[in-house]
Amino acid sequence: MSAILIDGKKIAEDIRSELAEKVASLCEKGVRPGLAVILVGDNPASVSYVTGKEKACAEIGIQSFETRFPEDVAEKVLLEKIAECNRDSNVHGILVQLPLPRHIDERRVISAIDPAKDVDGFTPVNLGRMLLEEPCYIPCTPRGIIELLKRSGVPTNGAHAVVVGRSNIVGKPLENLLIRKSVNATVTICHTGTKNLAAHVKEADIVIACAGKPGLVSVDMIKPGACVIDVGVNRVPDSTKKKGYRLCGDVDFDGASKVAGWITPVPGGVGPMTIAMLLSNTIDAASRQW
Repeated sequence: MSAILIDGKKIAEDIRSELAEKVASLCEKGVRPGLAVILVGDNPASVSYVTGKEKACAEIGIQSFETRFPEDVAEKVLLEKIAECNRDSNVHGILVQLPLPRHIDERRVISAIDPAKDVDGFTPVNLGRMLLEEPCYIPCTPRGIIELLKRSGVPTNGAHAVVVGRSNIVGKPLENLLIRKSVNATVTICHTGTKNLAAHVKEADIVIACAGKPGLVSVDMIKPGACVIDVGVNRVPDSTKKKGYRLCGDVDFDGASKVAGWITPVPGGVGPMTIAMLLSNTIDAASRQW
């Protein structure tokens, strides 16, 4: 048995083509979607993520406004920049690249973003609206995962989904989306306090690994035919690579792909979908603010 590879890169390309048409339509009406991107420090992974997001914006016609601050920027300065973006009518979405340095209160920064421009979906207002299934901006990675499942034809109605990870960015929002009637899965959340992780994962029709630990989900945990969504993006040392490391997920891909029914690769799985959903949220924000 060999799993069907869920090509997130290809699906994201299809979505970006659809979004480009929406951007063109808005531009014809005199509205060009704008995304403010704020980066603090020079963390290589964060810089890479921001560069990828800005490139994707440019490809479909979204204008991006980048601000870079040094690692030691004062929290007050960062909050002032967010307030400026909140007031700017050319900015429809605001993205503050996480994580932030320890001296900055991440929650305070996120809460300072106008919920109408919170295209990451991280503010308490949008998370609360999501829980109540009211109009809101849904966090990009969870939304992208649901889109992957739908567009790949993975059966979700009545399926048992096991989410390994409980972060505010992925695990918790994903649980909410999976139990909605439009998806209709039964959800188990596993975390560092879970006893016998393997037993829980083994029962899953859909496994979503988002713990940030390389190889956490091994092949013996996968039920034959299950769908495996790997959210993890981990750098592990590899002397055979030019950069001295390679990227891998939270799942033993080589082993799991021989047992699962569907599986996402790392990279090229969930990552491109996260960016596609960011673009989608930004376009929606421009439409609502117009």
